[in-house]
Amino acid sequence: MNLSMINQARQLKAKLEKTQQELGSIIVEAESGKGAIKVTINGQQKIQSIKISPKEINPDKAEHLEELVLKAVNEAISKSQKLAAKRLGGLTSGLKIPGLT
Repeated sequence: MNLSMINQARQLKAKLEKTQQELGSIIVEAESGKGAIKVTINGQQKIQSIKISPKEINPDKAEHLEELVLKAVNEAISKSQKLAAKRLGGLTSGLKIPGLT
């Protein structure tokens, strides 16, 4: 490798690290059941909170509540992954780097 390529790799690494850090502070929300379940997740796909409306808590309908939570969590993860791919995609020039895009 020549010096120019090494410097470019270092710059890319620094930009990727900065973007990953920024993604940790970006919050995405998703909901299901017309707002009865709300999931908050950051750009690194770490769930920050799950809020459940008290009116949805019914021991006789646990399966329904589980479905709503699962739907909201999956939507939140999907939104977060799309956000991360968009932010990191420009830095990696379309390269598919495992764990980054």
